[in-house]
Amino acid sequence: MDQEMLDAIMARTVAEGTLAGRMGITIVSASASRVVATMPVAGNTQPQGLLHGGASCVLAETAGSLGAFLHAGAGAAAGAGAVPGAGVGAAPGAGAAPGAGAAPGAGRTVVGIEISATHHRGARDGEITAVATLAHGGRTLATYDIVVTDAGGHRVCTSRLTCLIRDQAPGMDLNGAS
Repeated sequence: MDQEMLDAIMARTVAEGTLAGRMGITIVSASASRVVATMPVAGNTQPQGLLHGGASCVLAETAGSLGAFLHAGAGAAAGAGAVPGAGVGAAPGAGAAPGAGAAPGAGRTVVGIEISATHHRGARDGEITAVATLAHGGRTLATYDIVVTDAGGHRVCTSRLTCLIRDQAPGMDLNGAS
């Protein structure tokens, strides 16, 4: 995958109208083995003014889903239109139909099937950073350990995401609809 395609996939991941976009998530760097993403605390707080735990999970799942998408090779033949999503069960990737001449991972889709999170401390302002690291990368499953830290480098949340990697059904669009 060339840098131009990777940049397009990262941009689509946090595009306007996506949950990641609405939460202000930015992809700093991305590869199949490691994804770094940031998110502002402002606008993502609970009524007490602390970072909402669900916001940490959205950041973690966005980073892990993107990593799984790249691990599966789903974007290799898909072009800039393929994009992983955030949310368990909603991380589609796509590519050309599998078969002769298809790139590895072509026609693959990535679906989040489990996420867990332990919240260690609150954050009231600034920016948080998630680093998703591939813990297991197989043909049908990818698991990422995600550490979320505040601007001071303190651990805010530890998360683990597992994604199922499947062949995309023929005739389905990027969201699995016919």
